[in-house]
Amino acid sequence: MPKIKTNAGTKKRFALTGSGKIKRKHAFKSHILTKKTTKQKRNLTHSGVVSSCDEKSVKKLLGLK
Repeated sequence: MPKIKTNAGTKKRFALTGSGKIKRKHAFKSHILTKKTTKQKRNLTHSGVVSSCDEKSVKKLLGLK
């Protein structure tokens, strides 16, 4: 069996935590920030965790299990 290739885009966007969860960043924080409120921009700064229903597909793209 050949090795499974890691999806390059997924590799750049997600990171594994020590407990095995997948960390992600919020969208809508890269440009057109003038019309967004300070509160909205501040809340988008913090990283989140991938939901349990999407975790399987992201792990497959990362080449895990």
